[in-house]
Amino acid sequence: MEENRCKFWLPKKNRFCANSPLNDSQFCGNHKPRSIEQWIPCPIDPSHSVLKENLGSHVKRCPLLKQAQSLSLQPFYQKGINAGNGEEEDNVSSEMKRSALYSMTVAQFCKLIDKIESVHASTCKDILESYKVPEACNMWIKREVDRKLPFQEKHVAQQASILGNLEDFGVIKSSVGSKEADNQGFCSDHSNFVHAVVEFGAGRGYLTQMLADCYGFDTVFLVERKSYKLKADRSLRQKESLILERLRIDSKVFQNPFLWNVLTLPNSTFSVEDLNLNAVASLRGIPYLAIGKHLCGPATDLTLRCCLSEHCNQGSLQDCRGKANLKGLAIATCCHHLCQWKHYTNRRFMSDLGITKGQFHAITWFTSWAVDADHGSDLSDITDCSLHSQSIYYSEEKQCSEDVHGVEDVVRNMKPVERAMLGFKCKQIIDVGRMMWAKEHGLDTQFVKYVPSSISPENHLLLARHAKCL
Repeated sequence: MEENRCKFWLPKKNRFCANSPLNDSQFCGNHKPRSIEQWIPCPIDPSHSVLKENLGSHVKRCPLLKQAQSLSLQPFYQKGINAGNGEEEDNVSSEMKRSALYSMTVAQFCKLIDKIESVHASTCKDILESYKVPEACNMWIKREVDRKLPFQEKHVAQQASILGNLEDFGVIKSSVGSKEADNQGFCSDHSNFVHAVVEFGAGRGYLTQMLADCYGFDTVFLVERKSYKLKADRSLRQKESLILERLRIDSKVFQNPFLWNVLTLPNSTFSVEDLNLNAVASLRGIPYLAIGKHLCGPATDLTLRCCLSEHCNQGSLQDCRGKANLKGLAIATCCHHLCQWKHYTNRRFMSDLGITKGQFHAITWFTSWAVDADHGSDLSDITDCSLHSQSIYYSEEKQCSEDVHGVEDVVRNMKPVERAMLGFKCKQIIDVGRMMWAKEHGLDTQFVKYVPSSISPENHLLLARHAKCL
């Protein structure tokens, strides 16, 4: 039996390859020794190689090409629909932000720090500490759920608090302690009582899984840009009458320049940027709740536009009901260092405060300092302290001036707690701008710290609800 096997040894499996060898070789087609000159990386998907003479035929049937064609034909794919009206420009990388910051004079750097202090003091008031574990989530907290589901205490605590804050804010309600089981579900007006949830950046979908187990609803949409193993889909599909649909626009596919020529598609970095929620037939006309746990950087801004259908105001669609159908929203933000001026929802808010595009990118770069510190202890009140550039960097006799030190030296000499303090304040300024933008679009809003920083330093939660959802 072994004589008919490929002679390629697999050290991890401690055996030979089980495939049959080619007629003229001791090895199968996968393991036959290759000439480096004959094999070249596939221009569509460099993760595999192809014979040079077969390249022409291969690019017409490469699996990634077929996937891209399928994704581009989805009815909800509309290039750049949620990108906003910002000028066309490339993303500003962290290295570019850092270089721009270090090219400042010390005086300019100090003025920026003082401006951040002033803006934070005037705009970031009344941010509540709101760590809530609702009674409805006891079945998860006590691990009375499917034993096959992954259980990580810190993630369960975050998910429970997101749902607890939604319940406290009046967006969802639980039947726990109620005489009528029908009271379970989402808040909605009496004329349109339909249950649905759209989770952005869903990953494996365990936030929605907890919501389904603890509160219940009829329809689930999971938005993600790639596929995952060990998803919650299996458990969700076992629930009777629950409809589950995944909406996927794979950014890896649309980032390939070769495919832009083949499919005539421009580059797309974020899946939510191209998601037309109004084109999802099964969601049309249904009041829904939008949720997202740790939506990285600009994904939060793109999600807000996606849900509030800002593009409808531009006359691009005749039938725009997305804004009216959004009954509630909860987004746990993160990775503010990835935020981009061209995608940020409330550029006017920043401009009115005297913050330029360059200063905004510097502020986003500062945010990474918030998660650099040791969060073994709770730093929840760190932003209550004042940060004054001159008192931190120089003695009382010296003022911020160009001949003292370079900005890089100033940054290097800052204490970790000072860096974390500045990072948290910058995060809050960015998120408060987002909250105010949602408020300007007719929603009741709230911004809270939904878990202690000892559980996660990424602990900002943006809450919003339809005015009638009280």
